[in-house]
Amino acid sequence: MTGWLAVVTALGMTAAVAGCTGPATAQEVTLRLVAAEYGDSPANSSKKYWDDLVEKYEADHPKVRVKVSVYSWNQVDRKVKDMVAAGKAPDMAQIGAYADYAARDQLYEAGQLLSIPVQADFLPQLSDAGKVSRIAYGLPFAASTRVLFYNKKLFADAGITSAPKTWSDLAADAAKLKADGVKTPYALPLGPEEAQAETMQWLLSGGAGYTDEVGSYQLDSEKNVKTLTWLKDNLVGKGLTGPTAPAKLNRAAAFAAFTRGEVGMLNGHPTLMKAAAKRNVEYGMVPMPGRGGEARANLGVADWMMAFKRNGHREEIGDFLDYVYSPKNVLAFSREYDLLPVTTAASQTMSTTKSDSALTPFLDELPQTELPPVGKTSWAEVSAAVKERIGRAVSPNGNPEAVLQGLQQLAEAAENAEQ
Repeated sequence: MTGWLAVVTALGMTAAVAGCTGPATAQEVTLRLVAAEYGDSPANSSKKYWDDLVEKYEADHPKVRVKVSVYSWNQVDRKVKDMVAAGKAPDMAQIGAYADYAARDQLYEAGQLLSIPVQADFLPQLSDAGKVSRIAYGLPFAASTRVLFYNKKLFADAGITSAPKTWSDLAADAAKLKADGVKTPYALPLGPEEAQAETMQWLLSGGAGYTDEVGSYQLDSEKNVKTLTWLKDNLVGKGLTGPTAPAKLNRAAAFAAFTRGEVGMLNGHPTLMKAAAKRNVEYGMVPMPGRGGEARANLGVADWMMAFKRNGHREEIGDFLDYVYSPKNVLAFSREYDLLPVTTAASQTMSTTKSDSALTPFLDELPQTELPPVGKTSWAEVSAAVKERIGRAVSPNGNPEAVLQGLQQLAEAAENAEQ
């Protein structure tokens, strides 16, 4: 949040401007939204979700039309980037990153769009992650956390009676699974698809992370070096991470292997529950272990909604987004796609509703989550470098300290380039 005074001031100023130069409400306004695809079939396509929401909104707003284009996650960020570069920015985009657009002054501030109750309802850690230079531009749209999934049958067959609570437990359990013939005792996806997430989860459980308390990069901290060294020596080096080298293993492949009953343990998010259940894999979920007990923090991930200033329509965009973030719509989206709600009201409802109990382990982790430094415009470059290099750090001939030092140098250079 930008603070009550800042929000009220921003709203007051923009209201004054709107009073002088606001859009002509006598004629129809068309808003264009580009959104990401969360479904895995036509039956649960995001287009179906948005079509239903827009139909209901337009019924009460006859002067506003909302046109939604939905693209896969492999396309949507690039699509928006190309539209902006061509001078044809959409009014709104629901994608994976916002900081570059905010840094170029292309986005409305959250306080210029949303009513105070809606803006205040965002979960604090998600709202804070949506800020650039302490001003909120990215509106959290969907969230998830990570927990440790384990295959109950494989554990029982290997004589393991409880889930791991420490790194030592995890390594010992992985060794028992390997001895019992499990193909991949612990899946460590450090391939290019989402290595930055798996890496951050381990760095957090080792007591550090990508940044320090004041937001400066600390990739090569002593704790981070120790974390990757432990992974290299105690899991990868002992053959406990399966036949595919971590640097070549992507998350999707690791998840698929878990649903085939080939993986003993891995970090997973809520969508893995449904995929595993479809294949009749009996699984358990526990918080990710830390070095000597509970991890310092857990990984949180968010996708973002943003509004571009190019076409104007500030009032219409704000009114539509207030509707998008109403409790019923936040809950409907979260339930449809097994994601966590981004607002306090919806989270409280879900945490007390029996039909949502499967998500309880993830909801319990949400208050302790830490998100990647998505508010840094340098993060896109740093994240790409982590995806490319981090797998080498834990390879048989890898050097965790050297890899992390190289990433730190890149991060500092990218950070300096922002200024």
